[in-house]
Amino acid sequence: MQRILFLCTGNSARSQMSEALLKLMGGEDFEVYSAGTEISSEVHPFAIEVLKERGASIEGLYPKKVNLFADQLFDKVITVCDNAKQTCPHFPGAEEMFHWSLEDPTAFQGTYEEILITFRKTRDEIERRIRTHILKR
Repeated sequence: MQRILFLCTGNSARSQMSEALLKLMGGEDFEVYSAGTEISSEVHPFAIEVLKERGASIEGLYPKKVNLFADQLFDKVITVCDNAKQTCPHFPGAEEMFHWSLEDPTAFQGTYEEILITFRKTRDEIERRIRTHILKR
């Protein structure tokens, strides 16, 4: 079983979507977590909505601080935003570190539908990267 940690700044959207999607796509082959360098108060409602569209479980998702995982070992630690990459350039418990530069969907402003489309694009890009870089499909 591979242990994977996704890191972002607020742990409210990109890292949470990555955690839930890998759990859905990878099943029991992965133990998956996410965390943030400066956590938000909640998982973003649009992130929850687009995860539900895919049938991903949102149970147990909540923003967590990266220091909760500092003394743990991971096969891969993946930063999903540029700020987290700069803040955590090396994670001591990681065998491998990767960076996925993903646009922050929470920064987008527009109508409800426009914001939803932006979150869907981010979700779809995360799924593509999971298939290509983690599941190797």
